[in-house]
Amino acid sequence: MFKNRKIIPPTPEEDAAINRGIAADPDTYELSTREIAELKPFVKRMGRPPKENPKEQVSIRYDADIVAAFRATGDGWQTRMNDALRTYMNEHPLEHA
Repeated sequence: MFKNRKIIPPTPEEDAAINRGIAADPDTYELSTREIAELKPFVKRMGRPPKENPKEQVSIRYDADIVAAFRATGDGWQTRMNDALRTYMNEHPLEHA
């Protein structure tokens, strides 16, 4: 989304104008270290919550027709592929070396 955007930081003059605006706003102030520490218990963790059984990312090669067949089923094809492998695993116990 933002991959090709170039971030242009404010000039010192622009930064000073921003800080003057903040200082002039009676509803805005900089939190002290103590105030920040007091707020930490109320800050929610960003992102998805950790899963009980997380997925593991691997790099693997499948025949193109197999991948195409699953992709043709639409969104969720990777989950369906995982389910198919699980079904096979349950029906054909794997021997461990």
